[in-house]
Amino acid sequence: MATRTTFDQALSELKQEILRMGFYVEESVSRAVESLVKQDLGLAQSVIDGDVLIDDQEMLIEDKCLKLIATQQPLAKDLRRIAAGLMIITDLERMGDLACDIAKSARRIANEPLIKPLIDIPRMAHLAQIMVKEVLDAYVREDVQLALKMAADDELVDDLHNQVFRELLVLMMENPKVINQATALLFASRHLERIADHATNIGERIVYLVTGERKELN
Repeated sequence: MATRTTFDQALSELKQEILRMGFYVEESVSRAVESLVKQDLGLAQSVIDGDVLIDDQEMLIEDKCLKLIATQQPLAKDLRRIAAGLMIITDLERMGDLACDIAKSARRIANEPLIKPLIDIPRMAHLAQIMVKEVLDAYVREDVQLALKMAADDELVDDLHNQVFRELLVLMMENPKVINQATALLFASRHLERIADHATNIGERIVYLVTGERKELN
């Protein structure tokens, strides 16, 4: 069994690795939406190819968590810290997959003129990125109030998604020729909405970590 100081250092390193994974996810979301707005095939492909970095980081963190559980046999809040880390990286990995899905939508419509200016989708992406950053800050600081504040932004993302849905539905009804692109944009919007949901899930992990209580935030 390691000393308390050594164990605390291992937990600190675990947090840093989770922050690194979160940074990769933030970058992936940003670049995926940029590839959609700019209709940049190369950028979209780089997001898809780069997903392996997020997957590798997830496996590295999972191994660290399992080794800590096996060697340190943590109890109470220490065990919750490690369990929360395992759950958080699952949400982050899924966010990375959703960013790839947005990039695939971008690739699908890259050679078509846009049927409408993309305004609300970048807004959604910006909000989702802020949510990811805030929830990771809340995780590092074990700050329940920041996690709750972050989760409240999920409603803003939902409202924007509903607006995008209504606008695209009208366009498809008026002109069936735009259905392919409108569907791709609708999927991109939905993926961003799901990314925000996963950030909210992480907020729930933080509440559990700090209080030991399971609480629905969305």
